[in-house]
Amino acid sequence: MSRENREGGEARENDGRPERPGGGGTAPEPGRPGPLDPARPDAREPGRPGAPEGPAAPATPGLPEDAAVPELPATPGASGSPAPPAVPEPPATPGASGSPAPPATPAPPPPPVPARAPGDLQPLAAGDPSSLAGYRLLGRLGAGGMGVVYLGRTDHGELAAVKVTHADHADHPDFRARFRREVEAARRVSSPWAVPVTGADPDAPHPWMATAFVPGPSLGEAIRDHGPLPERSVRILGGALARALDAVHTAGIVHRDVKPGNVLLAVDGPRLIDFGIARAVAETSLTSTDMVVGTPGFLAPEQAQAHGAAVGPACDVFSLGGLLAYASTGRPPFGTGGVDALLYRTVYDEPDLVGVPDGLRDVLRACLAKDPAARPTTQGLVALLAEDAPGPDADWLPAPVVRTIAERSARMLALPDIDATHVGAGRTGEGAGAAGTSRRRFLLLASGAAVLAAGGGAAAWAGLRDDERGGSDGAGGAPRWTIGVQADLTGPAKDIGTAQERGARLAVERFNARADKPFTLDVKVSDDGGDKERALAAARRLTTDPRVLGVLGPTSDYTAQNALPAYDEARMPLLMVSPGLNLLTAGQAEGKGTTVLRACPQHATAGMHLAYHVLHRTRSTRPGLLQERVDDTYAWQYMRGTDFGFRYAEVVPHPRVVPAATTDYRRIVAEMMAEGIDAYVHCGLTDSAVLAAKALDELGFTGMRITGQHVFGPRFLKEAGPAAEGWVVGAPVVDPTTRKQAAAFVAAYRRRYGTVPAFYAGEAYDLVTLFAAEAVKAGKAAGGSPDRTALAPRLRKATYEGAMGGYVFDAKTGDLATGAVGTFLYAVENGRYKPLGFAPAGPPKTRGA
Repeated sequence: MSRENREGGEARENDGRPERPGGGGTAPEPGRPGPLDPARPDAREPGRPGAPEGPAAPATPGLPEDAAVPELPATPGASGSPAPPAVPEPPATPGASGSPAPPATPAPPPPPVPARAPGDLQPLAAGDPSSLAGYRLLGRLGAGGMGVVYLGRTDHGELAAVKVTHADHADHPDFRARFRREVEAARRVSSPWAVPVTGADPDAPHPWMATAFVPGPSLGEAIRDHGPLPERSVRILGGALARALDAVHTAGIVHRDVKPGNVLLAVDGPRLIDFGIARAVAETSLTSTDMVVGTPGFLAPEQAQAHGAAVGPACDVFSLGGLLAYASTGRPPFGTGGVDALLYRTVYDEPDLVGVPDGLRDVLRACLAKDPAARPTTQGLVALLAEDAPGPDADWLPAPVVRTIAERSARMLALPDIDATHVGAGRTGEGAGAAGTSRRRFLLLASGAAVLAAGGGAAAWAGLRDDERGGSDGAGGAPRWTIGVQADLTGPAKDIGTAQERGARLAVERFNARADKPFTLDVKVSDDGGDKERALAAARRLTTDPRVLGVLGPTSDYTAQNALPAYDEARMPLLMVSPGLNLLTAGQAEGKGTTVLRACPQHATAGMHLAYHVLHRTRSTRPGLLQERVDDTYAWQYMRGTDFGFRYAEVVPHPRVVPAATTDYRRIVAEMMAEGIDAYVHCGLTDSAVLAAKALDELGFTGMRITGQHVFGPRFLKEAGPAAEGWVVGAPVVDPTTRKQAAAFVAAYRRRYGTVPAFYAGEAYDLVTLFAAEAVKAGKAAGGSPDRTALAPRLRKATYEGAMGGYVFDAKTGDLATGAVGTFLYAVENGRYKPLGFAPAGPPKTRGA
């Protein structure tokens, strides 16, 4: 939750306080008056918090240098409060120079690119052919460094994926040999579960190969978007792929790259694709004998060790076992990370089969045996899985996956007609008309007609045929768009997630009540359960819906971190009100991501706010900082922030770091008191805060005790009991009952949910209200429907006064603008949280009050 800082003060020359290494020592111009110092209740402006006394802090102070931790640059041009302390950012690109690059004139932003759903057909490029070897090319399915894959159509209406290589590769004899081998290998395989070759010419000027077109997603896409498959689906999947591999091995070749991306899903079963690195069992490989060939994480130990002579059919069985483990759990069996780590784990570690259904675990463990001789054969694996082959009714897949297949098939059916199809010379009348629809008929019969029997029926297809630029409200009124909510609704932070969902719904209800609304908004919720392993799939359920304009959420740091790639790929605005992890916006100023709008401070910045409150309210000269390591990233960032805040005011704290399993806080607190601490800052979670509160109470500590966001909540009050009295807790949420501007929101929440608003609901309400207003403006500017890929930059430039306060963002990062506060303070009195107001944005001019 952002709060614009309006703090007064005078610019000062450098007086020896800490500054960023290599940065200037002069403070910039002061900021505008800002949030209320809890020590000055008379400073409130009408409807807005007032300003604490104290000088404006410089915009670019640094922390004491940490040799192994690079600092994030301060936001250029901002003023009014210290920049957040430096925290780790992702490593630089290998090979980059260690010296800073000279400043460059920013390039103009590229024109907005329309959102494209996965599986969408891309238009042909200017230099693309319109036809090739009897195939009319309808568009691009994909492109890479080796060539382009087109969607082609024969005169009979059949569709094919036509792979055409780049000319520069075709000039290399070795490349032509590999391509010829791929064609020959694929042609030798005869199985209903392997995509057949329909044409090829390895000797053409641009070598090409055509295979039957499957409009469904890859297994990897399906798992990322919809989560793991149920046991029956995995058994049928495994049985079909084992049969496909049996045909591969019968043809005398080894696939060598069985992975989720090389399995396509259709309503009538999976299809194995890509024989690009397949090789004959007795053939001398075209690659060197010490080269690892395959995909790390899904290749066999003998492949990982580059034992070329040992690569045989058992390698494919191992890879299939890894693929089925991934399909069952959503996780690769040997984890993720660098190539070397994956290869090492594949060779020496046991696979991670936690979450694999009991009935499958022994089968997959046998497939993943280190010894090739201990693995089952493909025929034996078919018997072990003991499931029939998939039938035509699509019931082998979960409904969301079937719907994805249907959506992609529908988009192919909706392709604009091109030249009339002629099946044979002299055909006229009814036959000619039938030929004109052969592509549509072929798709229905071969690619998706069975979806009609999968539970959705004609109504599901009708829904899929709506204009992707927004539906209708069904009554001839305004078009319909959607705001997504990704939240933890069933996990450890379900109270926060539920509050945010409710706030979003109230904002949408208010918007839809407008008589002049240009469109109607819906809410679509995706529950990630607070599980970071489910977060990306939860995000993709929203980003792949063309009607979703933006998303509120996720609820917590690590679900947000794992979900972020989906939103960056879709260029979809992501509105956050609770995750404070620095990495969510690190690098966005350099153009590495442009989607986030974060209305709460980073954890390090929030820690700095706590330090300033201690300095405003006490005469502390020796504050104690305790970091516990259960959530090490969160606690470390709070520790760095508070440490900087104190040192900036020339107060040297006494830090203490304790292991995650520590329970003897009485001893630790006693040691800190013996060092002379006169205030205590707890950088950690609720469990350790309860232990620390009881220890401080038992030892008679009388100084200020203060902690941050992840302790704020009813658990701390309940479990610490009387020991919680007098503590101050900072969080990025305002008590809406203290805001006159929130009266209408509070009343609406009471009417809707029968209680006072839960914390975080008001901030969600504000951000969705702001989002809807900017979507309306974007639609007007575009002369029609809003483009979701253009919304994030608009939102970052917005200034908004909402129910819970003022919102100002940094246009480059999407974080709160430098000088904005966002940490609201509460004191524990009589077992309840008493609102104090916003934390100070800088240290006081004079100490104590």
